[in-house]
Amino acid sequence: MCPLSGFLTSVIMACSAPAVHSLLLLLLLGTVRGGGSEPEALHPEKLLVLTAATEETEGYQRFQRTAKYFNYTVKTLGLGEEWKGGDVARTVGGGQKVRWLKQELKKYVDQEDLVILFVDSYDVIFAASPTELLWKFLQFNQKVIFSAEGFCWPEWSLAEKYPPINFGKRFLNSGGFIGYAPYISSIVQQWKYKDDDDDQLFYTKIYLDPALREKYSITLDHRAKIFQNLNGAIDEVVLKFEKSRARAKNVAYDTLPVIIHGNGPTKLQLNYLGNYVPNAWTYEGGCEICNDGLLNMSELKEDMLPQVLLGVFIEQPTPFVPEFLERLITLDYPLSKLRLFIHNSEVYHEPHIQAFWENHKHKFASIKIVGPEEALTQGEARDMAMDVCRQDTTCDFYFSVDAEVVIINRDILKVLIGENRKVIAPMISRHGKLWSNFWGALSPEGYYARSEDYVEIVQGKRSGVWNVPYITQVYLIRGETLRHELQEKKMFTVDLMDPDMAFCKNVREKGLFMYISNKEEFGRLVSTARYNISRLHNDLWQIFENPTDWKEKYIHENYSKIFESDYFEQPCPDVYWFPVFTEKMCDEMVEEMEHFGQWSGGRNEDKRLAGGYENVPTVDIHMNQVEFQSEWLKFLLDYIAPVTEKLYPGYYTKAQAVLNFVVRYRPDEQPFLRPHHDSSTFTINIALNSKDNDYEGGGCRFIRYDCKVESPRKGWSLMHPGRLTHYHEGLPTTRGTRYIMVSFVDP
Repeated sequence: MCPLSGFLTSVIMACSAPAVHSLLLLLLLGTVRGGGSEPEALHPEKLLVLTAATEETEGYQRFQRTAKYFNYTVKTLGLGEEWKGGDVARTVGGGQKVRWLKQELKKYVDQEDLVILFVDSYDVIFAASPTELLWKFLQFNQKVIFSAEGFCWPEWSLAEKYPPINFGKRFLNSGGFIGYAPYISSIVQQWKYKDDDDDQLFYTKIYLDPALREKYSITLDHRAKIFQNLNGAIDEVVLKFEKSRARAKNVAYDTLPVIIHGNGPTKLQLNYLGNYVPNAWTYEGGCEICNDGLLNMSELKEDMLPQVLLGVFIEQPTPFVPEFLERLITLDYPLSKLRLFIHNSEVYHEPHIQAFWENHKHKFASIKIVGPEEALTQGEARDMAMDVCRQDTTCDFYFSVDAEVVIINRDILKVLIGENRKVIAPMISRHGKLWSNFWGALSPEGYYARSEDYVEIVQGKRSGVWNVPYITQVYLIRGETLRHELQEKKMFTVDLMDPDMAFCKNVREKGLFMYISNKEEFGRLVSTARYNISRLHNDLWQIFENPTDWKEKYIHENYSKIFESDYFEQPCPDVYWFPVFTEKMCDEMVEEMEHFGQWSGGRNEDKRLAGGYENVPTVDIHMNQVEFQSEWLKFLLDYIAPVTEKLYPGYYTKAQAVLNFVVRYRPDEQPFLRPHHDSSTFTINIALNSKDNDYEGGGCRFIRYDCKVESPRKGWSLMHPGRLTHYHEGLPTTRGTRYIMVSFVDP
């Protein structure tokens, strides 16, 4: 190659637009070949791409999308015909492709200036333009070029007959080849075998015959300049981002292949590359194809929306199940279009299911509940739900959702349906964690492996719709897909395999793509790892494992206003009053204490204290008695400390507290508390029930200021200094029972 051509090559690779590539490469063709008419003979109009496919699968559609992006002229052989070429994914076969090609090429046998490119379609993507392809073809100075790989298939015994090479892949692969029409036509006219005979073996024997190899001027693309077969070469191929598109680069040979072929067991790696190559996602433009093929759900009237079966699965003790169920009612989708299938395997959750059914049984089109008495395995239950949709031709979509899923996007169904995919899941993860509902890659054994882009997808740094090998916990499937491609009734029940792993394996083996979308925020996952159901209200203990859900359930809706708009009151000097707990928190705390039942007698002698003596005793239960001390201290640190720093500027609390307890006041038990100082830097006093409804009287009087707070609001906290200045007393409760939560902070 002359110096000028080397310069132009670097310019071409630095430019990104396909049109610029074509212009520069045509110029380079003239330079390399000496000008004249020869470059015209290799104009892209003289290139015909032939491929084979019997069905328009998602892989085929991806192939066509990448071809369209570069303006390839593609003709497909075999569409609509029955495949008789054998199970090429597992054994030999593929001869039917040669028969189709043999028939088709009879049309072009006399067109000496026509270049034929034959490639598979289901597992192939284009990465560069026809002009670049033709330029690279010319560099070989041969009439026919086959792709190469590192395995001698299907007869290893033929390996010794291959011509030796110094560098690169040695063996022929028939998934891609390019050459002048008369030469390729002459090769395939020799086919006289059955449709399920092996096409690669046919081409291999021609190549290995020295006379035929010379006659047809055949060579192999040993260094992946045109064809990149991924089998045996995954570690050699990396993503290379250009300005407006991505390339797959072979770092072993320092080449940028034009055609990427996911042959053999490399379909998942091709899917990964196909998420980027050539223009699916770029740093500059983000997801470049995310708007392709979308359905406009906003234009559909409610009565025209698809019917959806919601499969709900509660397969283990799970926190916040009542809240999970109630979110189903708030979906922005007409409930008359939703049918509900609930499988609950936990007796603990039966009251939650019953309450939900009683409140909402007439709102859905139908509700079917399968309880623990049926003793179904998780896989059997999931198969049953899926088959309900499969057997009903009016079921347009099946939406499976596990109880660990917190749906915060009310439009989730419309968004996922609008994506117009056969199988798609919304991306969700645990709050602040990398644990999500998808895997970006699989290990050789079929288990989790982290893809290069996994973290950025989970964190939302790369937004789009991604083809992934594994989804779980929440996903949408077309009803027609269940009735055609996924007809087997046992999708989730495979021996020695987790149900979701079995399902995803079955989907992959059908050649279907599973997509995950993180274009919008859909929700999050709750953790079930340390969920203890031995108590009355077990969600109270979830402040560590599921802090976001704990906050939503138990922290007052106006708590954040304390900081945004000074949403607090000052009823007495240096005494502040602000919202902190929801009514649910207050009620469950009281019920939990009464369920525990071991109230102190309100005497001075108290064995729970280090010194065994309480100067100002109350009838109470300490947090460490109910094993809630660490959770309470976490609450103080997360929700009380920030308020302290706002209301008492310059003081930074350590949020330490030894005495944290619920006090009970009754007229016939302990109605009031005599004047005293608290052994704290500051004290919080949270009302756990409502004056006038639950009790009468009560309140707190700060003696130095003769200031009373007589109408404490349920869920609101008083905060006041504990020592020296704020000598105070508890005013008499005259009717009912009053409950307060008290903490002596920073003693």
